[in-house]
Amino acid sequence: MSSIDLNATKSPHILVLGMGGTIAGLASEPKDKPLQYEAGQVGIGDLLAHIATAVPQGLSLLSRQVANINSRNLTEPLLSELGEVVRESLANPAVIGIVITHGTDTIEESGLFLQATCGKYAHDLGKRVILTGAMLPANALGADGPSNLLDAIRWASISIDNCPGGIFAVMAGRGCMAMDLAKRHGTALNAPIQSSPSSSVGLINPSWLSGVKAVQDSWVEDLPIPKGGEWPWVEILTSHAGARLETITHWLSSDVKGLVLAGSGMGGFHDAWKGPLDQAISQGVALVRTSRTGAGMTRTDIPEKDPDGCRAAGTLSAPRARIALQLALNAAKQAALVGKPLTWQDFFDRIADLPEIR
Repeated sequence: MSSIDLNATKSPHILVLGMGGTIAGLASEPKDKPLQYEAGQVGIGDLLAHIATAVPQGLSLLSRQVANINSRNLTEPLLSELGEVVRESLANPAVIGIVITHGTDTIEESGLFLQATCGKYAHDLGKRVILTGAMLPANALGADGPSNLLDAIRWASISIDNCPGGIFAVMAGRGCMAMDLAKRHGTALNAPIQSSPSSSVGLINPSWLSGVKAVQDSWVEDLPIPKGGEWPWVEILTSHAGARLETITHWLSSDVKGLVLAGSGMGGFHDAWKGPLDQAISQGVALVRTSRTGAGMTRTDIPEKDPDGCRAAGTLSAPRARIALQLALNAAKQAALVGKPLTWQDFFDRIADLPEIR
């Protein structure tokens, strides 16, 4: 029988990090009202105990509770803590892979963050970090958490069709790069992965794997993890019918360092914003354009030419573009401290210009 060994830290093992979320949630009426629940109620040790008999024979698991929250309440300092734990754990020779249970509401932010700060390191070590979660609470009939967690553990622990080390995600029997994960449905069991380029967990699609390797070949250096209280302040603003210039001018007297513009269509924004955004750029506020549609690519100089202080987000959604911009601003600040003439645009482009997996 497989064991959940919480003491043999020097023996080869999979480390399972708990962040909370629906997978650790409990419904008060699980049979009749499974979607009325409180997230982050079950500890990671109890989640693992529930699947212990199904874990591959001879595989040891260690667990660590990093947080136990509703992921809508994810904070930047908590992201920093998660990133540091992942990097520290990857460096441990006894850790052969890492699984992270996470709420689906903000799993796309964590996926992008981990790729940008730990992706190269994981790839170079040949270790997989696997994000997973659930759409139904732990005590619901037909809860999807146990199968997702088992799939993640298996994928983190064994060699599957030469799938390389890196930052991945597993949900509903499919896997993808964690940076491509995005929740695009409120309740569907495959919601976080249904719009992402993915492959069956059991049989890796060669064309998908080729795309993964192209991304990893292009990702040559991880960005630094910001200290908990040093994340640059970046907000997301959505363009819409009747958008007002005050939506932008409101921020010009604040300490905001960047704005992500979730534009309509191909990433265009209301004409009322043009003047205030020019002023924002002149004040040193970084701008990134993406689309509020939730899919497709935001291209440079389309639908209009981008000013020097603005970047198109490529395939990044607004939440992911925000994390990317924060990391880019922080990286530029760190580079300046050691005399490297690199701008936030240099670092942002590294993330936004990665090959697209189809």
